[in-house]
Amino acid sequence: MQHAPSAEAEAAGEPAGRTPGDARAPVRVRLASGLYDRMQALYTGEVKPSGIDLEFVVNDDPRNIFNRMSATQEFDVSEMSCSDYIARLSVQRERTPFIALPVYPARCFRHGYITVNRRRIRTPKDLEGKRIGLPRYTMTATVWMRGILQHEYGVDLSGIEWIEGNINDTGQHGEPDVMPLLRPVPVSANRGGRSLGQMLADGEIDAILGTRLPDSRHENPDVVRLFPDFREREKEYYRRTGQFPIMHCIVIRRTLHERHPALAKSLYEAFCHSKAVAIRHMRYIAIPRYMLPWMHDDIDEIDAVFGRDPFPYGIEAGRRNFETFQQYMVEHGILAAPIPVEQLFADIGGSILT
Repeated sequence: MQHAPSAEAEAAGEPAGRTPGDARAPVRVRLASGLYDRMQALYTGEVKPSGIDLEFVVNDDPRNIFNRMSATQEFDVSEMSCSDYIARLSVQRERTPFIALPVYPARCFRHGYITVNRRRIRTPKDLEGKRIGLPRYTMTATVWMRGILQHEYGVDLSGIEWIEGNINDTGQHGEPDVMPLLRPVPVSANRGGRSLGQMLADGEIDAILGTRLPDSRHENPDVVRLFPDFREREKEYYRRTGQFPIMHCIVIRRTLHERHPALAKSLYEAFCHSKAVAIRHMRYIAIPRYMLPWMHDDIDEIDAVFGRDPFPYGIEAGRRNFETFQQYMVEHGILAAPIPVEQLFADIGGSILT
């Protein structure tokens, strides 16, 4: 029996298989991603990309995926931090080892992830000149949070001291291969042997911008959300700005894309199909698929705010997001200048433009 060549073999210069769409010799592709509902049909095989023999590597630690893909291009296709990808692309361009698809597996509002010590912070403006913890200054989530604080609430970020570290554990948040900042920013690592959450409870820092909430909020009543009404604020923010912040995209190893340019379109269509399956399953609420007791009401709210698809893919669906996000990256010293949105993604034809 003849097996499809692996992407690793192709990268090493061994003979390539046929292009996607030729059922006689599918291209073997290793995909690493969290097992989100919109990815599940790809994992189970309910959706199969045309011309591709897909191996789905489940990894629910995004930073681990980013590190491995950035360091050694360990996967053929993977979830990737938008900030890491754009910063690398801005410097390396065609030498960047991967190219993105306009598929956005992770979106998240971030108003509800800002926690403060209420003895020190009552309003957003109180954050000015304070010490604030975050997992990483350059990570996508914290770029969005700083941008929202600055542009939505008038917070002057210039005098803030940033402390990097884990929120609920000691040490640092992974070992990312990130591009250096373009100008000096007062960022230092937490090396004090305690988590940022404990430091917030003890008053050593004044706030945390993060991707999770500190455990110390269950033990110390002074550790609270800056915006306790975050859900209503996020809905109003979306209705006014159209922004549902994109955290992660999907990237393909550039060498694989160059050898099999049709692979990008096949994958994009499969990701869209898998998401459509997830939406169909979610909307079957005779017996809710998820452990959400009022899921029927949640779906009505989703439809009222977002329409039928809260996670749209494609360039146009992400254009305003990436324009705003890159503006924040420039303002925060991460990016020299915005990249035109079309140049962020692989050219896979008109299907991604709508």
